[in-house]
Amino acid sequence: MSHTAELPTASGPGRGARARGLRRLRRTGSFDDADDLDVGDVDDMDDLVDVDEVDEVDGSGRGRRRLRLGRLLVRAVAIVALVGLLYVGITFVQVWSASRRDGARPSDAIVVLGAANYDCEPSPVLRQRLDHALELHRDGIAPTIVVTGGKQEGDRCTEAAAGASYLQREGVAEGDLLLESQGRNSWESIAASARILRDRDMSRVVLVTDGYHALRVQAIADELGLDAVVSPSGGRATAPELIQETGAVAIGRIVGFRRLVNLDDRLVRSTSR
Repeated sequence: MSHTAELPTASGPGRGARARGLRRLRRTGSFDDADDLDVGDVDDMDDLVDVDEVDEVDGSGRGRRRLRLGRLLVRAVAIVALVGLLYVGITFVQVWSASRRDGARPSDAIVVLGAANYDCEPSPVLRQRLDHALELHRDGIAPTIVVTGGKQEGDRCTEAAAGASYLQREGVAEGDLLLESQGRNSWESIAASARILRDRDMSRVVLVTDGYHALRVQAIADELGLDAVVSPSGGRATAPELIQETGAVAIGRIVGFRRLVNLDDRLVRSTSR
């Protein structure tokens, strides 16, 4: 008597449980219902699970992750840009405010920041600064005036020498004048003046420069350890001057003003002639 082996059929009580398990796998990707599955069910997966659909779902998941990362990156850039704009805006207001504030008070010396001279005669910008220093000196703010600035290309005299000659013609005694003749920019001039003054046990000073330049020279003096205030000379600062100076102050506060000496040359010399 021959026996024919029964082939597994698609019917039977186990079929429903396996189908439910495969549908759960398709829906959740979880094998939590593994007890309802056996190795033979693998053949049924092609019927219940669309492989192309799984690949599409997997690809869309990666796409969503990339989209989320892209949104986070855009938000981070927007926040950085907003903080940067806020920082520059606050700095602009501070530069503008300093340009209009006169901090003159009794001191050891008045330090005049140099500007161009024409054949040993002060330029209009330098003359304004010298006249303001002369007024402070006559008002008894300080007994000593320090004139600063070296010789620029093509000059016969240093800015300091041109300034000292002008002040002497206006009646300032030679003994009331100190000359700093090496500085090529504000940082160098203030640093050299600080050394000259400390050699004479002086540290309390009034800095005289154009209004737009006030906040930066104050910051440089603070960086050099001087007890300084600023008394601006001249008229109201122009918008281009304030904008340029805002950039210099904003960068200088981050990297240090000593590193900005080349920028200082370009900004200050371009507006002091």
